[in-house]
Amino acid sequence: MFSNRYIYIYATVLVVFSALILTLAAVGLKPYQDKNIRVEKMQQLLGAVGLESDANNAEELFNTYFKEQHAVNSKGEIVGTLIDGKQTIGTINPFTIDTKKQMALVKANDPSASLPVFVYEKDGKKTYVVPVIGNGLWGGIWGNIAFADDLNTIVGVNFDHKGETPGLGAEIATPFFEDQFKGKTIFDGADFKSVEVKKAADKSSPHQVDAISGGTITSNGVSDMLNNSLKFYIPYFNSLKK
Repeated sequence: MFSNRYIYIYATVLVVFSALILTLAAVGLKPYQDKNIRVEKMQQLLGAVGLESDANNAEELFNTYFKEQHAVNSKGEIVGTLIDGKQTIGTINPFTIDTKKQMALVKANDPSASLPVFVYEKDGKKTYVVPVIGNGLWGGIWGNIAFADDLNTIVGVNFDHKGETPGLGAEIATPFFEDQFKGKTIFDGADFKSVEVKKAADKSSPHQVDAISGGTITSNGVSDMLNNSLKFYIPYFNSLKK
């Protein structure tokens, strides 16, 4: 029969040992977790411009075509730039910007907010990719929007979600939904219009796409996400058009 003291010591040692093993495992795995997150982000950006990639070639493709990255503020000013992976302006690394946190600052009208712009270049032609983030029915939704060099015409998008309903709201992450955005525009002349996701959309309209059947709340969430996220970039886009 073990004494209470023995049981207490044994339990304490077991808990401390287990915690130590879990801590060492977490610390040891963190570099791999960070790399997976980085590579997944690269795959999503590549997907927005129509380049298929996998975990093995995403980093090489990204570094080949996304040589230019910027962080911009609400005035359209560049506050951080990476060229070929080297910081050339400011101290903000565009790739590591936490879009969710920065969008919260945007909503709070915090002038310190900055969001990234990723510039894809192939055959001398540039495509500008910006992240968007919002809320669906059950949680967060997000994506990347790729614009032609007129900074108006959408050439590709990709969306993802945290927990939208399979077969309904989750359809935002399918080519069937995403392909509708190609060729749509976010300006009507000089006025920002964004792109609206709605039932029985006017397919001839440059600012409307069809909503997901049975996914009204998620569809509305995409509309709000695009409007709220993209309008932040208007000053930057306008500065490039001058």
